[in-house]
Amino acid sequence: MGIVKISDTLHEEVRKTSAVMERSINSQAEFWMKVGRIAEQNPTLTYEQIIEREMRSQNVKSVRLISE
Repeated sequence: MGIVKISDTLHEEVRKTSAVMERSINSQAEFWMKVGRIAEQNPTLTYEQIIEREMRSQNVKSVRLISE
């Protein structure tokens, strides 16, 4: 494990998004890095396809959203 330096502005965006997504700041940053890495390696995939692929790799069959 290491330290990654990011701008204060990006850190604030990670902090705000992590609160909404109910992830730790580190988990949110790691998620964005992972999705970005996959997107660079597979430039024809959409975000939705990347998420579907990752869910399949973890044997997630379906996600049920709860209405407000």
